[in-house]
Amino acid sequence: MSKNSSGEPGIDQDRRNLVFATAGVTALACIAPAPATDAPAANAAPAAPPAGAAPAGPFSLPTLPYADGALDPVISANTLGFHHGKHHRAYVDNLNKAVAGTPYADMTLEKIIAATYGVADKLAVYNNAAQHWNHSFYWRSLRPQGGGVPPAALRGKIEAAFGSVAACQKELLTAATTQFGSGWAWLVQDGDKLAVTKTGNADSPLVKGQRPLLAIDVWEHAYYLDYQNRRADHVNAVLDKLYNWGFAADNLSAA
Repeated sequence: MSKNSSGEPGIDQDRRNLVFATAGVTALACIAPAPATDAPAANAAPAAPPAGAAPAGPFSLPTLPYADGALDPVISANTLGFHHGKHHRAYVDNLNKAVAGTPYADMTLEKIIAATYGVADKLAVYNNAAQHWNHSFYWRSLRPQGGGVPPAALRGKIEAAFGSVAACQKELLTAATTQFGSGWAWLVQDGDKLAVTKTGNADSPLVKGQRPLLAIDVWEHAYYLDYQNRRADHVNAVLDKLYNWGFAADNLSAA
């Protein structure tokens, strides 16, 4: 992908927008910049933020789709509290600071990611926007009492691409455990077939023109309090007990 050396929206936007239109993910409309309103949005930050919190901005921390303890024992309430309430909140706060007074403040996350990907002097904007998007997607990739058998249409696609659901899970485990350092493993739609891929740091399949279906977070803050260095144990437990195949099916059917 060509890189925008100017660092501002507009240059190479047609090409960038084409890539993201190809990805076509619509499941995260809830994390677009919030419209101006007198009533707080359902996923708005608390009206009285704690002392030292970042100033309000167009983006807010989404509410988890389950209680803090609902993913126990695979992901503890302690881990979830730090991961969502500290790490994800920091990405949101830093993004709001970075976009204040710029054209990015009126863009969706997807458009910010497209406009700043590969732009050296916009790395902070890109990293925080991408991590906000990735984490918002990741929370919905999990559910209490997850795992099991995917819905029929998704299962057919998985079997066509990998041979079996078990083989797909094995590829996801391999991607998640061989990602060096921080990053993500993904089940994606790539054209008319499914694939497994991995990305480093804040990158996602969006920048490759692929459609994310499910994510696994392999940054250490996602598992270290519960598993220490045993990343594979964490990933196996997520795949077996928490993976939200219904969310993947919804993303697939929206293509």
